[in-house]
Amino acid sequence: MSDLSSSRSLIKSMLVIGSAQVVNILISIVRMKVLAVLLGPSGVGLLSIYTSLRGMVTQTTGLGMESSGVREIASSRGDEATLSRVRRVLFAAHLIQGTLAMIAVWLLHERIAIWLFGDVLRATEVGLIGIAILIGLLASAQTTLLQGLRKIGDLGRVTVIGAFVGTLVGLAAVWLQGERGLIWFILVQPLAVVLIALHYTRHLPKPIAARLSLVELWEVWKPMAKLGAAFMLGGLATAATLLLVRGLISKELGLDAAGYFAAAWGITMTYVGFLLGAMGADYYPRLTEVIHDKVAAVRLMNDQAQLGLAIGGPVLLLLIGLAPWVITLLYSSAFEPAVSLLQWQMVGNVFKLASWALAFSIIAAARGKTFFLMELSFNIVFLSMVLIFLPHVGLEVTAYAFVLGYLVYLTIVYVLARNIHGFRWQTLSLGLLGLHTSLGVALLVLALIAPFAAAVASPLLAAATGLFSLRVILIKTGPGGRLTARLTRIYEVIGWPIVHKNETR
Repeated sequence: MSDLSSSRSLIKSMLVIGSAQVVNILISIVRMKVLAVLLGPSGVGLLSIYTSLRGMVTQTTGLGMESSGVREIASSRGDEATLSRVRRVLFAAHLIQGTLAMIAVWLLHERIAIWLFGDVLRATEVGLIGIAILIGLLASAQTTLLQGLRKIGDLGRVTVIGAFVGTLVGLAAVWLQGERGLIWFILVQPLAVVLIALHYTRHLPKPIAARLSLVELWEVWKPMAKLGAAFMLGGLATAATLLLVRGLISKELGLDAAGYFAAAWGITMTYVGFLLGAMGADYYPRLTEVIHDKVAAVRLMNDQAQLGLAIGGPVLLLLIGLAPWVITLLYSSAFEPAVSLLQWQMVGNVFKLASWALAFSIIAAARGKTFFLMELSFNIVFLSMVLIFLPHVGLEVTAYAFVLGYLVYLTIVYVLARNIHGFRWQTLSLGLLGLHTSLGVALLVLALIAPFAAAVASPLLAAATGLFSLRVILIKTGPGGRLTARLTRIYEVIGWPIVHKNETR
């Protein structure tokens, strides 16, 4: 596949999943705004703790088979017999592992509640999270299949409808039951995803392999679980770190402080998750298919990093300057302490966007142990700084730790990608990284000294970098298409014409 075709395909997939993610963001905005008004910072903080608990246990019991499953499905395309075996094992494994997780959480629900909250008042809700974990793993089996087969449109529809149904039911429960209704957010959304995903997976070709015996299931499951376990440990490190940090903030500074942290973290993860989800849906299986061709893999990694920084960078700059208004709009004026946290996190996200495309190369190459150590690097830096400095510095230390953690992470990921795949940054990649890092730091300093000046400067800088970034995207997609022609014409009018080339710069 040519560079232009590859870029076009990546961008097309990003537009499909990106559109779905935009709807998800709007749904999330409504959800958090209503929760902030109805329950305040403590309610937002409590939901974040429930979500972290579910994420940590789901990550553990899933054994990373979402990542290894996508890889196995993508690499099995064209081999129907192998693909059928992987599909059967994927569903059976998630069903069994989810059932065991549900039982374990229920048996330990009082101990977990005491650990998280210091009492057993919310023990029942903690126990119900076990049911959500089982349902979530069944949902993961279906979405993994859709992603591995690159059914990007179906995947987008599943996530949007699931988020909408979960939010609608959850908000109704909070309206009727108050804080006790928060558990419905955790239960309904994965259930909706399971039911909707089944509608699409039922239309896929039926597995041709006969039902597998327990021995055959074990033979297919074992290598997937072995590879996935390393990926699981890497993801678990992040989930556990987040849960520990939230619990520590809650105990040291109170649930309101946990709510401020959750507000900033929620906006950061929603926006960055939008970008990474949109890019990764097609990028990961595509990278898996070419990972043994180092030239093609390095070119694809640079291409994806450039697209991520070009699309994401201008919005990061915008959010730094407009953080006070964004926090008030999405939550309320009571969340003002979250503003500086969000601004610092936006700077750290520049490093996260740059490192993300490289990090997937470790997964695609099935380097499970390496991936685990790589993921551990951010969590060690982040958690260590919070543990040491939270009592002395306060909540602000989480923001400083975020930036330093992802700077260390980017450095480690680059060294690994260079040693394993012979990766080298292209000039354009370094230019985009340097541009958004320098402008992000400058805007952050300005925002801390003169917030109004930063609010004026950030849209101007975002517009300027957006103009440059759009030009990068148009060069990558090449000529063709009515919209592309119109946008290209704009650059001719302003005296900055685009010359299309057959090879990505």
